Amino acid sequence: MQLSEFDFPFDPTLIAAHPTLPRDHARLLVLQAPDHSLAHRRVDELPDLLQPGDLLVVNDTKVLASRVAGRKRSSGAEVEILFVKDLGDAIWEVLIKGTYRPGQILEMGSEASVMVVERSATRTTVRVESSIPFPEWLRQYGRMPLPPYLKRAPTDQDREWYQTLFAQHEGAIAAPTAGLHFTPALLAQLQQRGIGLTTITLHVGVGTFKPVTVNQIEDHRMGAEWIEVGAEALRAIEQVRVRGRRIVAVGTTVVRALETAARVDGQIRPYRGETDLFMTPGCPFKLVDALLTNFHLPRTTLLMLVSALAGTECLRQAYAEAVRERYRFYSYGDAMLILS
Repeated sequence: MQLSEFDFPFDPTLIAAHPTLPRDHARLLVLQAPDHSLAHRRVDELPDLLQPGDLLVVNDTKVLASRVAGRKRSSGAEVEILFVKDLGDAIWEVLIKGTYRPGQILEMGSEASVMVVERSATRTTVRVESSIPFPEWLRQYGRMPLPPYLKRAPTDQDREWYQTLFAQHEGAIAAPTAGLHFTPALLAQLQQRGIGLTTITLHVGVGTFKPVTVNQIEDHRMGAEWIEVGAEALRAIEQVRVRGRRIVAVGTTVVRALETAARVDGQIRPYRGETDLFMTPGCPFKLVDALLTNFHLPRTTLLMLVSALAGTECLRQAYAEAVRERYRFYSYGDAMLILS
């Protein structure tokens, strides 16, 4: 398929700079994929849109406060460092702009610094020195890695806003944004309705946001991200499948984790490791029956995955409706529920 098929007209004023509060009061566009019908609802109506016995699967990754301001020791020039992945032995993969050479030192205040170890076209790694364990240093001094399209600096409020209720396992550089809509009140209503919930982990990394630069999307290669689909989640999923109820993925990260763990025959096994699964229209879904997701950027792998579930033309119509009705887009925006 051509990359141009995943473009759509968009008004940048629809980008939400702050979340709707309470979070479950965000708008919800409900798409019935079989007949292309659309309904305008709200996230706190989700219990009425699902059936008793359905299972929500959420991502329990936790966002690192991984954006740090620094200076080049040699020149004093300001730099911004995004810590992406802990590779062990004080080595981290990072994202930084500019020209750097191995051995160059970047200061991050008086208590921490990094030395560039590798700088190549594919990745940059640094060795960290800090006065306290570095993850703890990041928690104290790092800033939340808000997406650049928000065009504002992170605030102390973003430390709460940019984490889901389910956040347990630290390691993501971005929030699994569909999960941001849940509140304790909504969870209580879902439980009363008999709708189950289980968790998986996918640490959102650069692979999710890697730009598609090829004309034929089949030529794109995702970056690898770490996932875990554990035995408890598997038991919950198997029970739902036996009862003939739906597995509802909360976000594209959950889709990629579950579909990675699925066997060819539709059975799944515990999985702990990396995934570079890239789902495009025509890919079969072995486990996921429905999807709660935010609205995504044009020409992205996220939009391609959602198109794979909803159908390309059906999703294009839904996005046109969302733009007409001025839904809020992207990380802090409104949501869509796709029922297939």
